[in-house]
Amino acid sequence: MTQPNILELAKQGDVDAIASLMNRHLHPKGIAAKVAFQDAYLEVTLESAQVPNQKILVAFIRKGLTGLGAASIESVKIYGQQTGKKFPAWTKEFNLGIVEDELEEVDSENSSSNPQPLTISINLSGDTARGLTNQDFEFIANQISSDILSSCTDVFIQKVSISNGSSVITKER
Repeated sequence: MTQPNILELAKQGDVDAIASLMNRHLHPKGIAAKVAFQDAYLEVTLESAQVPNQKILVAFIRKGLTGLGAASIESVKIYGQQTGKKFPAWTKEFNLGIVEDELEEVDSENSSSNPQPLTISINLSGDTARGLTNQDFEFIANQISSDILSSCTDVFIQKVSISNGSSVITKER
């Protein structure tokens, strides 16, 4: 594909062309973009060895898609994911029809300069007759707690508590 063809296809909402334009800028930074239409959204998955920077990349994608002016793209979901992880570290959804100033106003209303610490409590139910021992529970609970604490970078999670009715595993920051 030549440059004008890629740009024209991207303006028409072609996901391969949009991904190609994004990757042209992101690959040198070690980030790969995958683009698809899913459930009336343009979904963009950004993957790299480190968790991709949400603030910078959301602004980059919003600016690029707004500049394209593709009428077929109204809503966007962006996922930031570390290579090898099953789930994204962060997600961001936005509507391309909303003016940037309005979004900043909404974001500032929803954010606080003093983030509130969160505690996550999970109750695992298992059947000891099926072989779920306390040792199995402790292993599962520790793994879940570690995954939650390591993957939640935009929210301050102070404590994760997991119980199975008789035991409680708690991890704090």
